[in-house]
This record gives sequence, C-alpha cells and structure tokens, in this order.
Amino acid sequence: MAAIERKFNLQVPSSTENLALIREFVTSVGRQATLGEEEISKLELAVDEACANVIEHAYGHDTAKAVSVRAVFDDEKLLISVIDEGRGFDPTQVQSESVEQLVHERASGGLGLRLIRTLMDEVKYEIVPGEKNELHMTKRIKK
Repeated sequence: MAAIERKFNLQVPSSTENLALIREFVTSVGRQATLGEEEISKLELAVDEACANVIEHAYGHDTAKAVSVRAVFDDEKLLISVIDEGRGFDPTQVQSESVEQLVHERASGGLGLRLIRTLMDEVKYEIVPGEKNELHMTKRIKK
C-alpha cells in the first residue's frame, strides 16, 4: 500500500519576531511525522537558521516580504522547504572548511548553511533568478 503524504504550509512576514511561530510550526510537524525529540530539535534549529538567513540576507529585514515554510512528509522522510523571493546566493561558493576551523579563524558568513548540512540528512538549494529561492531540507524518519 502506498504511503500517505501529508502537506503543511506556513507563510509569515519577514521578521525575526516570527521565528518563534516558525519553530512552533516545525515542532508540530516533526511530532506529527513521528520524529524523536532530538531530531525535532535539529530540524527546528536548521529551519530557524534558514529563515533567519532569509530575513537578514535575502530580504535585508524588509518586513513587507514573506517567508514561506512548506512541510511534506510520509512514512519515510520529512521534507521542509524554506521559500523566498529575495536575493539568492550560490551555495557552491560556501567553502568546505569545518565549523570548528571557521570558529577558530573567526570567519563570518557561511556558518548557517554548514550548520544546516550537519543537522539534516539532505540539503538542496534551488534558485530561479528574479523569481524565487528554495532551500529543501530532508530528515529521514527512523522507525
């Protein structure tokens, strides 16, 4: 029998004040997807970081813009997508140094995507110049 797929969407103004609402949304979806509390915490942190990056970098704190979070899950995996229409970036330009090395060098920038990659099982970035940016983050559901 085919797995039932569940879909949820949240769209909020681009403001750091809405990060708590986004975390609550992600936590609720994680629980419905039967993730454990540790995995939900990782998911929450990854999505929070992705949304904070959109608010700060893609939109420059322009609260007239919106951040969308889409969640889709079945019995095997949970896919969270953060979608914006702001300034995109090329994720291949993010260096491959470890987080520890960047902290030691006191580097700024690029830590968010590295953190997200360590917290999630799979991360993909899709950009349609001038239209939208989508960060797709997958967490496998372990039974």
